Amino acid sequence: MGQVPRCNRQRNFRGREAVAEFCLFLAVVGYPTGKGWAASKPDLGANVLIFNPSMPAAAIQEQINKVYSIQQNSQFGSARNALLFLPGAYKVDVPVGYYTQILGLGASPDKVHITGNVHSDATLPRNNATCTFWKAAEGLSVTPTGGTMKWAVSQAVPFRRMHIRGDIVLHQDGGWASGGWMSDALIDGNVASGPQQQWISRNTEWGGWTGANWNMVFVGAVNAPEGAWPKLAITKVAQTPIVREKPFLQVDAKGNYSVRVPSLRTNSSGVSWRAGSTPGKDIPISRFHIARPDVDTAATINAQLAEGKNLLFTPGIYNLHDTIKVTRANTVVLGLGFATLLVNNGVAAMSTADVDGVIIAGLLFDAGPVNSPVLLEVGPDGSKARHAGNPISLHDVFFRVGGAAVGRASVNLRVNSSDTIVDHTWIWRADHGVNQSVGWKVNTSANGLVVNGNDVTVYGLFVEHHQEYQVVWNGNGGRVYFYQCEIPYDPPDQPSYTSAPGTNGWAAYKVADNVTSHEGWGLGVYSVFRNKGVALTRAFEVPDNPRVKFHDLITVCIGANGEISNVINNTGGATTPNVRLTPKVTEFP
Repeated sequence: MGQVPRCNRQRNFRGREAVAEFCLFLAVVGYPTGKGWAASKPDLGANVLIFNPSMPAAAIQEQINKVYSIQQNSQFGSARNALLFLPGAYKVDVPVGYYTQILGLGASPDKVHITGNVHSDATLPRNNATCTFWKAAEGLSVTPTGGTMKWAVSQAVPFRRMHIRGDIVLHQDGGWASGGWMSDALIDGNVASGPQQQWISRNTEWGGWTGANWNMVFVGAVNAPEGAWPKLAITKVAQTPIVREKPFLQVDAKGNYSVRVPSLRTNSSGVSWRAGSTPGKDIPISRFHIARPDVDTAATINAQLAEGKNLLFTPGIYNLHDTIKVTRANTVVLGLGFATLLVNNGVAAMSTADVDGVIIAGLLFDAGPVNSPVLLEVGPDGSKARHAGNPISLHDVFFRVGGAAVGRASVNLRVNSSDTIVDHTWIWRADHGVNQSVGWKVNTSANGLVVNGNDVTVYGLFVEHHQEYQVVWNGNGGRVYFYQCEIPYDPPDQPSYTSAPGTNGWAAYKVADNVTSHEGWGLGVYSVFRNKGVALTRAFEVPDNPRVKFHDLITVCIGANGEISNVINNTGGATTPNVRLTPKVTEFP
């Protein structure tokens, strides 16, 4: 299996000149939309391209290529883009670069059909996709060139509401990749995961699945692969207990734009759109404040929220000097093109009241140089209300501390409201970056996720490199379906990485001693210690209670240093360097 360290090199960064060039090209290149699409076309700004099937294929391809020329290697760049396809048929090739969302605007994926390809390519030598982040493909059907679509990705890459009329591979020519997400997707042929280290598929359907490496999780998947833990690294949960699919922008036959808010699903399997569209309600675009990074501040956004508006963030970086406060029940906050909320003076980027039905989706929360106590807080401290019938939900919410610039945050995501659903998140303290933005005392972050609410459910939990507990779970009734975690690479020595006398490091997943019920399925913790003499005593630290249960856990030591001495509490045994031993625990207790 060999060493598979996450990339730690600076990638190509073209900076302000590239952004200026991109905005200029958008300003001068364009084609009129057909009459049928003009009824309520919103102004989504210069970073959104909207294609319609009457446009010449060569003209569409030219614009796609120009976006990709900027975003292909811009891992820490400032450009943000969304490429939107109106319903119809297209013959184009769509390479997806960093900070780029490809989105079909139909009520179902089959309303937008691309013959050609939509593909994500590895960005490191030797076909290595372990640094392929912040890309999205949603709401499309694709007939891939040659019959197979390539989707070589790692963290923070949503793949939702997709119909692939052929096969798909989740790697590039056998190169490494470090985990990904697929939901509400139909693959007519086979999915080949190859050397993908870990993966979660939720509410998916396919002809077949091949491959299993360290931690592959299938929740509500029709035709899940054969095999089971520990012989194969496959975890299967037949039904998704409760979920709401991510809201999406759509256009009807008269050209009216709206946001579809899917209904809550319980005990489900397979895709939501088999009957033609996802059950739910439509909110006209007129009921959204369309935020622009060159215009809006926290004050202007909060004023719109106070007037009862929902929020649609267009692509870009929003420099915030105050907290965006979501207080009204059923407010929808939706980002396009990895819209990024960057905090500058130690405040939280966003908070919600403890109310029903708030939805936050498609945003990247970026820490600033002054320490923020929290980046996103769901419900205030001490929240007591219950929301089981209409829960708060988070979808494709991503967090970053360092990498593009110096960032500091004590906690990235804190969930105080009970019954909250988290549907895919990557909570990352950067292990590599640009502008001297990474270091043990530079990009500081104690915890990735802290859960204080009861009956919180998380699908696709990716949390990495924080300096104390990666996850702290204080509420009862929590459920986690898939966990992927690399503990910090950079503790300088053991004294700097010691949580208590005789305990090396901080567990990657801590369930508080007073918790009486909790459950997790398919969880992996990996170490890549850069310095000698550093170890972690245990990956998971949980109370001794028969109702605190875990299924299918693995630890892996990547590289030549250190170990994880036990998987969970004092059970499971130690890893050894260079992936020579990967301890597994099937059931605990």
